[in-house]
Amino acid sequence: MVCALGAAVCFGTATVLQAMATRTVDTGRGGEAALFLRAVRQWRYLAGLALDGLGFLFQVAALRSVPIYAVGAALASSLAVTAVVAARLLRVRLTGTEWGAVGVVCAGLAMLGVASGTEGDRGGPAALEYAMLATAVAVLLLGLSGGRLPERGRALLLGLGAGFGFGVVEVAVRLIDSLAPSDLLANPAAYALLLGGGAAFLSLTSALQRGSVTTATAGMVIGETVGPALVGVVWLGDRTREGLAWLAVLGFLVAVAGALALARFGEVTKEVTQEGLEEAPEPADLGNVPSSADPRP
Repeated sequence: MVCALGAAVCFGTATVLQAMATRTVDTGRGGEAALFLRAVRQWRYLAGLALDGLGFLFQVAALRSVPIYAVGAALASSLAVTAVVAARLLRVRLTGTEWGAVGVVCAGLAMLGVASGTEGDRGGPAALEYAMLATAVAVLLLGLSGGRLPERGRALLLGLGAGFGFGVVEVAVRLIDSLAPSDLLANPAAYALLLGGGAAFLSLTSALQRGSVTTATAGMVIGETVGPALVGVVWLGDRTREGLAWLAVLGFLVAVAGALALARFGEVTKEVTQEGLEEAPEPADLGNVPSSADPRP
């Protein structure tokens, strides 16, 4: 659980650091690719990428030790980390309700920490690996067709797709038993992990560029927590401590609800940061470049 919380801290802090880096970049010419190349020259952006990598390692360690439902809720709490760090570094003014949501997330995670048992010891049905791979392909197709989806509901659909993609990563980590190259090449879960992470990021990027940040992030939180949690309980044997199933369910719901209340911090864009930037030395203009709201591979 400590690893899961460490991953949330890494991901949430990385979002803010990358947002700060993009604020200092001249938009200039050359499109989004050129803007990204200018951003990666900033030390804050590179530090954010390093935190993304460290967070992924923490995520893998957590998924090998505690149930998926606990890890998923903890990762969703990275929005609370982003909110707190943004309030400090980006001068974003959090409302009383948002501070309350941060407290709700912490309370939910505390309940999960008390109630969570160890990870399940079942490998699931043989078809589960192929189901994860098929889901990853579906998310990829969804992300590639983002611009052709109906405008109404597009952000929510793409956000849900991104959540499912990140959920594939969570489940696939549990389905990989051996890291030997020959075993990885023969395991569909390994391909699902790589394809699911890339497809999820593509879908999330499209969602944030083409629709409401809050709607897209809310869809992502739901997609990456509920589905993987059910897979872990039904097929992988995830359980709670004896007699504390009710506390685990309550903690999960409370943590996810708190994260949804902080969904606007899923992407630290100009609209989010503008509230508190009057005192900043430079104006914020992040354009449409994502700050890797949930950059997990």
